[in-house]
This record gives sequence, C-alpha cells and structure tokens, in this order.
Amino acid sequence: MTQNANQHHQSIGLFPLSHHSQSWENIRVEQFHHAAGEANCCFKDEHTICLSLSSRPVRLMQIQGGKAYSGLYSKGDISVTPADVPLFARWDSEDHYLQIQIASQFLRDVAGETIDKNPDQLELLTEFRTRDSEIEAIGRLLLTDMQQKNVGSSLYIQSLTNVLAVHLIRNYSTNEPHISSYGGGLSERQLLKVFDYIHAHLNQEVKLADLSNVLNMSQFHFSHLFKQSMGIAPYQYLLQQRIERAKQLLKCTDQSIVEIAFCCGFNSHSHLSKQFRQVVGMTPKAYRES
Repeated sequence: MTQNANQHHQSIGLFPLSHHSQSWENIRVEQFHHAAGEANCCFKDEHTICLSLSSRPVRLMQIQGGKAYSGLYSKGDISVTPADVPLFARWDSEDHYLQIQIASQFLRDVAGETIDKNPDQLELLTEFRTRDSEIEAIGRLLLTDMQQKNVGSSLYIQSLTNVLAVHLIRNYSTNEPHISSYGGGLSERQLLKVFDYIHAHLNQEVKLADLSNVLNMSQFHFSHLFKQSMGIAPYQYLLQQRIERAKQLLKCTDQSIVEIAFCCGFNSHSHLSKQFRQVVGMTPKAYRES
C-alpha cells in the first residue's frame, strides 16, 4: 500500500523516538513510539486501527470526522478510523502504539464473498477508546512477525488479514451483516485436492487465495472449514508439511541446509532453522547428525 495525493499523514512538531513498519498484501503494520505531540492524518484507501502498547495510561484528545473524544488510553485499548475520515490527535505524554492499516477494497472484496448485502455499501464505524480481545490478539501476532523480520509465511499473514477483515465487517460496520456459515468441514475429496496442491507447491509461495480457489470458495469459508476438518489452520498444515519434507531431505540427501531451505519454501537458512527448532526441538544440523 502506497500513499497518494489523496492520502496523507502530517505531523506537527512530531519526531518518533522509534518507528518500525512492515507491509504485506492488503495490510500494513507500524509500531510508533512518540514523545508528547499532536498529528493530523487521513488515509483514503485504508481503514486504520490503533492499539495502545503504552505501559502507562496516556491522555489523548481525538477528533474523527466531526466526533471528539478526550480521555486515557491504556495498554490494549484500540481506536478505529474508517478510510477517508480525517483524524486529529494530541497526547500529553510519551505514547507507544501499533497502527494497522487494512485496504478498504480488500474489505469490500471479503464482504462480497461473505455477506448478503451490497459490499459497495459497506461502511465502518468510527470507534474511540474500546476493547476488543480478537483485534488485540491479531495485532500482537502481526507485531511479533514484524519484530522477527517477517519470518511468517504469506499464508499465515493472509489468514490473519482475512480474520481481521471479517471481524471488522461483523463488529464495526454501519449495518449488521448476516455472514453465511457452513458446517461439517471439508469432504475427504476436497481435502485430498488441497493436500495435492500444497505438496506440489511446497517450494513456492502458497497463498490463501490459491487454496480457496482449488475448491472454488471464499478464503474465509475455506479457512474455517479446513480448520474444522483438520483441527489446525491451513498455514500450520503447510508449515508441518515443509518441515516433514526438510526432515526427509536432511536424512536422505547430501544437499546443503541452504538448498533444503529453498526446496521446502523457506526464504533462508535461518528461517528454516528457527521453524525447524520450534517444531522438532533441534536444529536441522543436529537432526541430520542424530
């Protein structure tokens, strides 16, 4: 997601003490640590969620689209700013927060797959200081992945983005949409088709859209039904299968660990080693020697 002429973020006397960011498809995460200050921002094509990470409560004055709020934000409190809604904020002490931007077109696409209303009429509500355990959990998972320099798979991030989109549609839209649900999980035939696709593409980037397209269903419903059937999310199954292939190659070939990492869809030796150690309990080198 890139800024354009209709999308801006202006700061007044504002110099971050620290700032980290990471962008993926349809979502951007930024961690800010600011001294006391104030700022104006407006994002035309993204909905924005701010999650407080401050160890001490921070007094904030906010104006969003003509609505105003003044009060303390504590760790875990969130605010939601819909796309194209100007926001002014002023805080009187050091602030630390996570900003999540999710593409408004992506939200409309998800709505088109999951709700029984015209997705072009989808509007999100402005929210000031509120609590939402699901958004907080997703935010912390995205923050962890950003801090670990993007070691999570694309499928993992896309799964989180999809869950966040559906949660926003369900809980923060102007109309309460009816989201269709399907029970019973995937059939054995459907699972086999998905397994075949994953196994044929272990050395490549596997996207949630790729897997859902195999069964011609929405990404949200595919993820839900796959987990019903398998007890784990698609990205967890993909990781399991990549680790299993790595174990086979470590035992049965003389390929270097770097070559094995790329053969199994990992982006580096260290990426394989980290995930391998978490799943198997030892490094790839130790496993080969054992």
